[in-house]
Amino acid sequence: MPRLFCFGLGYTALVLARRLRQGGWTVAGTCRGEDKRKALQDEGIDAFRFDDGRPLADPLAALAGATHLLSSIAPGRGTNGEADCVDPVLAAHDDDIAAIKQSLRWVGYLSTTSVYGDRDGAWTDESAPLGATSARGRRRIAAERAWQDGARETGVPVHCFRLAGIYGPGRSAIDQLRRGTARRIDKPGQVFNRIHVEDIVTIVQASMNSPRGGAVYNCADDDPAPSHEVVAHAAELLGVAPPPLVPFDQAELSPMGRSFYAENKRTDNGLIKRELGVRLAHPTYREGLRAQLAGEKGGGNGPASPPSRSGPSPSTP
Repeated sequence: MPRLFCFGLGYTALVLARRLRQGGWTVAGTCRGEDKRKALQDEGIDAFRFDDGRPLADPLAALAGATHLLSSIAPGRGTNGEADCVDPVLAAHDDDIAAIKQSLRWVGYLSTTSVYGDRDGAWTDESAPLGATSARGRRRIAAERAWQDGARETGVPVHCFRLAGIYGPGRSAIDQLRRGTARRIDKPGQVFNRIHVEDIVTIVQASMNSPRGGAVYNCADDDPAPSHEVVAHAAELLGVAPPPLVPFDQAELSPMGRSFYAENKRTDNGLIKRELGVRLAHPTYREGLRAQLAGEKGGGNGPASPPSRSGPSPSTP
């Protein structure tokens, strides 16, 4: 029976875990808090405490039987910035992962499209040079390379997934409008892609079914668009007035929020279609937002998540 071990059962990974369990897989993984660990155990997921500086208590026992391994944990800050950026999973358990390499058929790492940096609106595929402009993006480049270097040393097949702005139930423009946190910020010419959480899971599953060690996949929708258009469409679906449009130079944004607007690119998703045969269920934000409302009316339960920030959703899993 296939078994997934996931470092970081967050928003995206938990959707994957639940779908795999419905398909007969066993799933184990990590979380930070004891309350969440107990909730995951009650759901049938073997859960273990793990955090940066707090390794698994008995790693080989926790990892035993894993045929697939996924990391969705963001890299930590190095003492010298990005130069010595540390991936917390590899820092604590690279030897333990190598020790179970005989059973591993597939390893995945959830990264972000921020590794490409600002492309001045150009279409960007997986062959594009990595030129992250944000500290967050540069740390992701370092983490990707650490996983890939480890794969070359151990022979474990690693696959990197560069995620655009993640959205879905609990983490969308619809939820921002309901909480009163949605903003429509206008920066002329600035666009970016999104990706629905269910489509991320479909892409990851397709890779699990067709492993190619060293593969890198852009996970993005078909329609790079300004964030203010997404909020306006969500307001239309809800039948409410959209927030006023605010010029970018007048918007009071946090450094994190401002960093999202510093990058402008159109992410090419052709490889997931050609190589993995993926057909996106939500090719644009329009289908994704409509599906969320339809799921609510039908009593569907989306993944739980913390409140999302106004403006673009961060590409963190």
